[in-house]
Amino acid sequence: MTRPNAPCPKVSLVVPVYNQAQYLPICLDSIWFQDYPELEIILVDDGSTDHTAQAIAAFERTLKEDVVSYAAHFDAENNLIERVAHPRFPQSGRSLRVIRHERNKGLAPALNTGFGAATGEFCTYVPADDALLPSMVSEMAAVLQAGADFVYADMAIVDDAGRWVRRFALPDYSFERCFGDWYLCGVAKLYRTALHGRFGLYDEALLAHDHELFQRFAEGGARFVHIPRVLMNVRDHARREVDIHAPTSWNRLLEESKALVRRARAHMAGAGPGSSAAQR
Repeated sequence: MTRPNAPCPKVSLVVPVYNQAQYLPICLDSIWFQDYPELEIILVDDGSTDHTAQAIAAFERTLKEDVVSYAAHFDAENNLIERVAHPRFPQSGRSLRVIRHERNKGLAPALNTGFGAATGEFCTYVPADDALLPSMVSEMAAVLQAGADFVYADMAIVDDAGRWVRRFALPDYSFERCFGDWYLCGVAKLYRTALHGRFGLYDEALLAHDHELFQRFAEGGARFVHIPRVLMNVRDHARREVDIHAPTSWNRLLEESKALVRRARAHMAGAGPGSSAAQR
């Protein structure tokens, strides 16, 4: 948690969305109700053709208009329970920017659009069908403020209805475990925005673009830290064979990841700055 009165760097959260209107409000709620005080949400609608535009408009409207209340005091003399009304959503420390692509360009271009607009010191992206636990940003930001460059946490894998399927416990960081064995970090994550200045953005030619970018960070010597706590619900679409989950795309993704693991092993053999020997 961030200490009281300690400076709180702005955190930018990029939310790419393409035809995921049914999940988007839950995702945005989970970001807006983070217990971290300074958030910039950049929503990139990548040419959606479903009801995403209406879902975004409805969310923007509720931010301004929705009011809720709670029972606060019993007036015994008048036999009344007094209620306190307040805005449903936090009204300060949050900003929402919506960027729309006129046509679908793909996830990596959508991410690059979002991160190109990010102004926070720390950043991440949140898939529109996933949800953050309330303390994710604050716990991760504290690790970055302590000196790390990239922090990642365990996840709950949930089904379409939001029910837990399993806990995905990731290894404590070493280059070998997280990139040399397989790609084992980076879904629930936060990192320094300056890493993009040093290492570039997402490779738009790849489906495994996050794997490749974060491995690029690690090969360049970025300091990774693992939080062994579940801080994010990641939705498993095991029965959905569309987009990246379509068999041809999934097979391509796996082949790209295999090539990246081979690259990581070659990097370790060369004893570069991101090698397991250097990171231990």
